[in-house]
Amino acid sequence: MTTESDPAYPAHWEADVVLRDGGTARIRPITTEDAARLVSFYEQVSDESKYYRFFAPYPRLSDRDVHRFTHHDYVDRVGLAATIGGEFIGTVRYDRIGADGRSATGPSDEAEVAFLVQDAHQGRGVASALLEHIGAVARERGIRRFAAEVLPANTKMIKVFTDAGYEQKRSFEDGSVHLTLGLEPTAESLAVQRAREQRAEARSVQRLLAPGSVAVIGVSRSGAGVGAAALRNLRDSGFRGHLYAVNEAVTRDLVDGVRAYRTVGAIGAPVDLAVIAVPADRVPEAVAACGDHGVQGLVVLSAGYGESGPAGLARQRELVRQVRSYGMRLIGPNAFGVINTAPEVELNASLTPAPMPMRGRIGLFTQSGAIGIALLSALLRRGEGLSSFVSAGNRADVSGNDILQYWYEDDSTDVALLYLETLGNPRKFTRLARRTAAEKPVVVVRGGRHTPAGHVVPGTRLPDATVSALLRQAGVIRVDTVTELVDVGLLLAAQPLPAGPRIAILGNSESLGVLTYDACLAQDLRPLPPLDLTTAASPADFRTALAAALASDDCDAVIVTAIPWVSEHAPADDLAGALRDAVAEVPGKPVAVVHVELGELVEALSAVRGAPRPSAPAPPREEPAAAPFRPPAGRARAEELPAGTRIPAGTRIPAYPAGERAVKAVAEAVRYGQWRRGLADSGSVPGYEDIDEAGAADQLAGLLADTAAGTVLTLGEWEARELLGRYGIRVLTTLPAPSADAAVRAAAILGYPVALKTTAPHLRHRADLGGVRLDLTGEAELRRSYEELSQALGKPAELQPVVQAMVPRGVDTVVRSVIDPGAGAVLSFGLAGVPSELLGDTAHRLVPATDRDVATLIRSIRAAPLLFGWRGSSPVDTAALEELLLRLSRLVDDHPEVIGVSLEPVVVAAEGLSVLSAAVRVAHPPARGDLGPRTLPSY
Repeated sequence: MTTESDPAYPAHWEADVVLRDGGTARIRPITTEDAARLVSFYEQVSDESKYYRFFAPYPRLSDRDVHRFTHHDYVDRVGLAATIGGEFIGTVRYDRIGADGRSATGPSDEAEVAFLVQDAHQGRGVASALLEHIGAVARERGIRRFAAEVLPANTKMIKVFTDAGYEQKRSFEDGSVHLTLGLEPTAESLAVQRAREQRAEARSVQRLLAPGSVAVIGVSRSGAGVGAAALRNLRDSGFRGHLYAVNEAVTRDLVDGVRAYRTVGAIGAPVDLAVIAVPADRVPEAVAACGDHGVQGLVVLSAGYGESGPAGLARQRELVRQVRSYGMRLIGPNAFGVINTAPEVELNASLTPAPMPMRGRIGLFTQSGAIGIALLSALLRRGEGLSSFVSAGNRADVSGNDILQYWYEDDSTDVALLYLETLGNPRKFTRLARRTAAEKPVVVVRGGRHTPAGHVVPGTRLPDATVSALLRQAGVIRVDTVTELVDVGLLLAAQPLPAGPRIAILGNSESLGVLTYDACLAQDLRPLPPLDLTTAASPADFRTALAAALASDDCDAVIVTAIPWVSEHAPADDLAGALRDAVAEVPGKPVAVVHVELGELVEALSAVRGAPRPSAPAPPREEPAAAPFRPPAGRARAEELPAGTRIPAGTRIPAYPAGERAVKAVAEAVRYGQWRRGLADSGSVPGYEDIDEAGAADQLAGLLADTAAGTVLTLGEWEARELLGRYGIRVLTTLPAPSADAAVRAAAILGYPVALKTTAPHLRHRADLGGVRLDLTGEAELRRSYEELSQALGKPAELQPVVQAMVPRGVDTVVRSVIDPGAGAVLSFGLAGVPSELLGDTAHRLVPATDRDVATLIRSIRAAPLLFGWRGSSPVDTAALEELLLRLSRLVDDHPEVIGVSLEPVVVAAEGLSVLSAAVRVAHPPARGDLGPRTLPSY
């Protein structure tokens, strides 16, 4: 039997999961070394739960029971345990059974399954998580159905089965409920799994952002250092919960006015969140103390981890393992901290040198502390507030995916801004981003094309423009700089979405209007001729013109340009009021302002309309002397509104110091609005009855049976043709022609006319080098062409000639799919030759692609007119091309073993198409993917 160190131990079944209440547990196979843990676990289970498990009083496990429940072959008998702190909190096992219900071995595809969860952990979703994982294990071992006997009174366990979403049968026999569950994933089971994932991960972030009590570990007595800075920010932010300082050398009851203790354990009250600011070598001790005290989550500000090199990376992985072993979540290490401006929380557990941000509708996530400071300061200068802020540092545990789960259901967040250096789990990110973007904008700036130090997730090999296209497909607004991130976020948070690309431009500067007009054209918008109000225009003139533009049916958004008046008065407040009045009079369309040297106008426009202006500036918070920014005093701000007040779109008008920046923000809002409107017809993934999914799976299993993990296998021509054929992709027959006689025999088999081609790597797909002869109608012509090729390009052994039947003429295209480490499965399309190879005119979509995705894919390349009858040519069969793309997408999506497919060329004719050549690469897939059971990344 196996132990964890045994080579037969299935280590890939180990996983960390987030439970319903936001805590974590580790799921792993039970081994022979778990006897004592099993006995201890069973002793903590109530008599009622034992009765439900064994259908009779069963106060203790016998030695035989312990042996049976800890000895498994991991094929026909498997046991999994959910653990916290190394101790069992729940178990599940299956035993393969035959048609008679007795123990069996393969090829039986049914198993009996049974659960037991400690009473103290029931209701946390432990059994549901165990069912997902034991189901995945069973499928891996060839089991297709679970059978379970449950007492009618055990309603909790019956609900676990019935709510899972699997196909099931239910009957009542001999006083018990007999359940049979099919284990093949269904649309319902996947929806259930993802809904549970969303609730659990959102709850885990909520516990970090809305704690009832916080302890800062590592607060120096001198008041200097990271820990002291974090404590001051927490204190000065007005945190609504209990706050504690921890320092093993503390000699007084208070530090900076906060109750101080030598250890976390000495606090004597629950601690929800711990902020750790001790040297890296002392962090494990602090984590253990937090885990023993029942702390729910950690923010580790300490550096010296993955960003410092291999030793630090190993330390970082051990930190994650230790944190999760206690059921906690981690932000960091090397984090900058978290902020939550909700009135019932007022949490600033960060190192920001600026004051606590104002309350607003923007959520902000960064992987960089320096970028976090820049973004917070930029938002503050522009008068915008935040709902929440997370700067995750090395993001060894909590990532942007977790934050998206939280923002998706957070009513306080209307716009999600993310600065990302890597995408982590790209397939999950795009799935979550697409779902979130359907409800609220998601704006992303990516900070690098390579994996940065401290981040152990892979970067992408795709060009930057490709990444942008793929993110846009998921509804993500991709921008290039943090300045654009703020610009776009401000517009989306303050203004409604435009209904289209028609832009009205008005202002008191003809030159500024023209520049704005040109910028609109560069962003593919449709600007109306600028309306010049002249430099003599008054605020009333601005109001009249803006109201007229907003009321017009000819525009979807308005950009107002303003330069200073040549006069003694400062009309910023008057102009801001005039513009606000026009927006209030004709609401519903977005407005942006371009200003030149009108700083007071920016401040006036960012104030919340209708909020009471304070009669005097609020007293300043105590803050570090170096803080460069302070909220402007004497005007209405989001933070001054009553708790829970929702700021309506259009109340504040964003202002920009350059026309190009305002136009860029409006253009992104236009494109996002178009994407949102297209959600009503997002398309579907067609089901083709002739697809042989099971046959493809068996073929791939056979091909990879003797291939080591990590080895990439390039399929031979016939193997590739067979695999593609199982998905209805027919590759034109190719016959080798090592001699002229062989070429003639091949032509006789295929039938004239034929094509003669060289397939040597340096000549493949290079018709321009003369390695292709087409429309050969007889033997003499074929022999003559063979001789010409040999004389011009080299010996047949070097050229590797082949013969193919001629196909109808059309447009040569290239269809590919590849698994990119930073973007997931990607479907690509372009025209063969110069357009794609030299000009990079290739379009991409994420897999699985819908019928709408592939329709837009083939129309999105610049050379697309060649497919639709350009200059009088015959349009080609784009419907056949779309079907080919959908079938390839299905193949790659159904079988993660297929890591690369290249169909080149694909000749698309007026009717039908022909795939002339195919290359397929396969490899063992990762043990777990986004379609597997819920699991946290194991970086």
